[in-house]
Amino acid sequence: MSNKTQQSKNVIVVGGGLAGLSAAIRLAGDGHQVTVLEQNERAGGKLNIRSGKGFTFDTGPSILTMPWVLEQLFASCGRKLEDYMTIKRVEPQWRTFFEDGTVLDLSSDLPAMMEQIRALSPDDAGKFLDYLQYCYKMYELCTNSFYKESLSGIGDLRSLHSLRELLAMDPLRSMDQVTSRYLKDPHLRQLFNFMIMYIGSSPYGAPAILSQLTYVQLGLGIYYVEGGMRNIAEGMLRLLGELGVEVRTGSKVTEITSNGKQASGVVLESGEQLSAELIVCNLEAIPAHQTILETHPQAAKTSAKLEKFAPTVSGLVLLLGVNRRYDHLAHHNFFFSKNQEQEFHDLFTAGIPPEDPTVYVGISSKSDASQAPAGKENLFVLTHVPPLKQGESWESFRETYREKVLTKLERMGLEGLRESIEFEYQFIPDDLRRLYGSNGGSIYGVVTDRKMNGGFKIPSRSELLDNVYFVGGSTHPGGGVPMVTLSGQLTADLIQNDLQGKAMGTSSAG
Repeated sequence: MSNKTQQSKNVIVVGGGLAGLSAAIRLAGDGHQVTVLEQNERAGGKLNIRSGKGFTFDTGPSILTMPWVLEQLFASCGRKLEDYMTIKRVEPQWRTFFEDGTVLDLSSDLPAMMEQIRALSPDDAGKFLDYLQYCYKMYELCTNSFYKESLSGIGDLRSLHSLRELLAMDPLRSMDQVTSRYLKDPHLRQLFNFMIMYIGSSPYGAPAILSQLTYVQLGLGIYYVEGGMRNIAEGMLRLLGELGVEVRTGSKVTEITSNGKQASGVVLESGEQLSAELIVCNLEAIPAHQTILETHPQAAKTSAKLEKFAPTVSGLVLLLGVNRRYDHLAHHNFFFSKNQEQEFHDLFTAGIPPEDPTVYVGISSKSDASQAPAGKENLFVLTHVPPLKQGESWESFRETYREKVLTKLERMGLEGLRESIEFEYQFIPDDLRRLYGSNGGSIYGVVTDRKMNGGFKIPSRSELLDNVYFVGGSTHPGGGVPMVTLSGQLTADLIQNDLQGKAMGTSSAG
C-alpha cells in the first residue's frame, strides 16, 4: 500500500470507466475524499451489458489478461480479488480459422501448442521456443518501467533503464519484423501478429517490444469472469462503496472550471457546480480538450499538439442470440482475413473498412451456461473498422457491413447463421463515440506507432492545469482491461508523488 498523504484532497473523477474506477479506489485508499461522475446509467465504461430473450452479452471487453493488475489493485486496499469476483482460465485460448481451411487452437499447454505447430510447419517448431523467450524478455523489461510508473515519453524510459536494456527492447524493429524473423509459416505469422489487436494497433507500425503480448497470453493465460466480464466493474463498485466513494451516474460533466493554472471544479449538464482540489479525467484527452476543457484559452493549441496520438480502430459489434449451438466453436474464435497486410493497410493507412475483415466471435455461454438459454448460444461478433473522422458517421455502412460479416461467417463454417438469429443488437462507431466520448469511436484509446508517437501515449499530467490528470486508453500504458486498470493505479502513484513533492517543497520553503 502506498504512503498516505499528509493532507486529504477533495477529488473528482470525471468518467467511471475502469481507469476512473481504478484511480478512485487507489486515491480513496490513500485517504482522499473521492466522487466519481459518470454520464451513463451505469459506471464501468465499455464493460457494459445488454440482454434480451434470455441471452446476456458483455458489450465490451471479452477477454481478461494479466489478472495480477486487478489483484494488485484490490490488495492496495487490503482486499482479496477472489472475494469480489471469480475468474477462471479459458482453454483453448483462441480457436483460429483460416481461409484455406486450416484450424489452429492457441493454447498455454506448450506441448499441445508445439504439436500443432510441428504439424503445420516443422521448421517453425524449432524456432518457436526462441520466439517465446524473446517475447518473455520483452515482458520482463516492461515490469521495471511500463508496468511500474506512469511514463510521459522517452526521457522517463531512459531514467528507468540502462542503455543495454534500452537496446534490448529492439527499438529499430516493428512487431511484424520480429514475428517474421522467428516464424515463416503465414498462418503462424498472421496469428501472432494479430495479438496487437488487444490494443487496436498495427503490427507493421507497433514497436517490437509489443511482441510481449504473445507471452502475456501464452505464459500468463487468458481468463473469464464468472457471470460476465461486467462483474469486474461490479467488484470495483462494491469496493468503492466500502471505501465511502460516491459514484454518481447520469451526471454528465460539461466543463472543467479553472483559475489560472488550477482547476477549481466542474459544471454538470444539470447546471450544478462542484468544487474540487484535484480532478482525474477518464474522458480521453483529445475529446476532453475539445469539450470539457474547450473554454480554457490554451485548449485548442494543446489539442493540436496531441494530434500525433491518433485514435485506434473502432468496431462494428453484433450481439446475436441464436437458437442453436455451434459445437465446433470455442469460447473465443477468430476468422482471419485472407491477406493480413491488406487488411491492416485498409484500417491504418487508407482509413477504409477492409473488404475482407478478420471477425472475432466470442461465445461466453461455452464457459458460463447462465449467458444463454439451454441449447442456444450468445454470439458477440466484433469486426474492427477505422475510427470516424470529424463529422463522419458509420450509418451508411451499417447494413452492408453486417451482411459482409454474416456472409463471411456462414462461408467459414457457421451454417444457417442468419436463420438462427432470435435476438440482435448492434453497436457502430457512432454509438461508441456517443456513449464513451472516445475519439472517433476508438475502442482502445491511442494507437501505438513507433514512427508516429514513438510508441508512447498521452502524458497523464495535464499540460493545461496543474491539478488535472488523465487516465484511460489514451494515456500510459494504453488500452485493454489490464492496461486501463493499471493506468488508474499508476496515475494515483503519480498524484501521490506530486503531492509529496509539493509538501516537501512547502516545508523546505517554510
